[in-house]
Amino acid sequence: MSDVVAKAVEECARAAKAAAPSLATASDEAIDAALTGMASRLLDAREAVLEANRADVAKSRQDGMSAGLLDRLTITEERLTGMAEQLRLLAGAPHPEREIPCDSLSGGLRLVERRRPVGVIGANYEARPNVTVDVASQLVKSRNGGVLRTGSAALGSAQRLLEVVIAPALADAGIDPGVVQLVPRVEREAAAALVRFPDLVPLVILRGSGESTRALALEAAQHGVRTLAHADGGGVLYVDEAADAEKARELVFDSLDRLGVCNRLNLLLIHSAVHDQLWPVISAAMAERKVTPSLPPHEHAIGYEWALDSDHEATVTVAQVGSLAEAVTIANEQTSGLAAGIATENAETATAFFDGYTGTGVFWNAPTRLLDGFKLLAVPETGINLDRVPGPRGPVTYTDLYVRQYAVLPADR
Repeated sequence: MSDVVAKAVEECARAAKAAAPSLATASDEAIDAALTGMASRLLDAREAVLEANRADVAKSRQDGMSAGLLDRLTITEERLTGMAEQLRLLAGAPHPEREIPCDSLSGGLRLVERRRPVGVIGANYEARPNVTVDVASQLVKSRNGGVLRTGSAALGSAQRLLEVVIAPALADAGIDPGVVQLVPRVEREAAAALVRFPDLVPLVILRGSGESTRALALEAAQHGVRTLAHADGGGVLYVDEAADAEKARELVFDSLDRLGVCNRLNLLLIHSAVHDQLWPVISAAMAERKVTPSLPPHEHAIGYEWALDSDHEATVTVAQVGSLAEAVTIANEQTSGLAAGIATENAETATAFFDGYTGTGVFWNAPTRLLDGFKLLAVPETGINLDRVPGPRGPVTYTDLYVRQYAVLPADR
C-alpha cells in the first residue's frame, strides 16, 4: 500500500476523531437543525450538485461503465428532491433514549443501560452519490463521526455534497464540520487503509460487490476492526401453485424497476404445477422491463447475482420447483439470504414459507424491493446487514449505531 494513500486516510480518521466530541455532546435540537440544514442546502445548491454529478457520469460513460451502474451513479432532479425529503424525515425522527432503566439491585442500587456513540465509524461504498448523504446523515443522527470512502467514479459528486451541503449545515448548527471526513484519494487501496486503524475507526460499514467486501472484512478482522458488511444481494420470488396470476405478474414487474440494486428480483422459482399456465404472463412482464430470463439448463449458480454482472445485468434466473420445501431450500442454501418473497393466496403456505426462510427479509405478495431502510422504516440506511449472529440485521439505521454501557448508581439518583 502506498504511504501517501495510507497517510491520507489516517489524516481523515484523526480529524474525525478530534471533532467527534463536538457531535457526541450536541443537543438533539442541534442535530436535527444540522439535518434540516442539509436538506435546505441540497435544494439551494441543486445545480452545483447536479453539475458535479453530470461530470462524474460523463467520465464513467466514456470509461465504459454499464447502464445499471450508470443509473446508480446518476443523481436526477427527482432523486435529489427525494434525498432532501429523506433528510427532513430523519430530522423529525425520534432520538433514541440515551438511558434505559433496567433493574433494581441489592444495596440500594439500580442498573441503567446507557447508549453511547461508537466514536468514529468508517464507510466504504460503491459509486452511489446518494449514499454519501445517507451515511453521513445517519452518523450525524447517531452522534458518530465518520470517514467516508466512495468509489472513484462518484468522488466528484461526493466532494461537492460535502463542501456545499454537509459541512456548512453542520457548521451552521454549531457542530464541528470535521466530524464527517471524505477520503480524497481515488485509489482502491484507500479502502484497505480504512480498515487498519482500530484505535481511530473501530467500526467500518462495508458496501459493494461480494468479493471485494468479503476481502475487506477479512482485512479488517486481521487489524482488529469490526465491520457491518453488505456484501451480497439478489431477491428471490417463489410463485406458488396457489398464486394469483395478476399479482405474480405485478410482483415480477415491480421488482425489476431498477436492475443495479441489491434488492431487485434475481431468482424466480415457479411451482411446476402452474409454470406452463403462468409463464406467458410472467415472461411478458419481464419482456416489458427488457429483462432476459436465464432458463434451464443453467450454466451458472442458481443464485448468481446479475446486478453485479455488467454484461448480463438485465437477466433473471428462472427455475421450476416441485414444492414449497424445495423453494425454501434453494433460497436458504443457494442465494445470499438477502430477501425472498412468496406469491400465493394460501395463508398456511405463506406462513410455512415465512417459518422456513432464514434470510434477512421475507415478503408475502410484496416485492423484495421493499427491503430498504427508507421504504420500510422511513429513514435512510447505512446498508443492509446479512449477518446471522446477534446484532443489527437488515437495514441498518441510526438506531443501531451505538455501544451499550452499563451504569450502576444509587437508587435515589
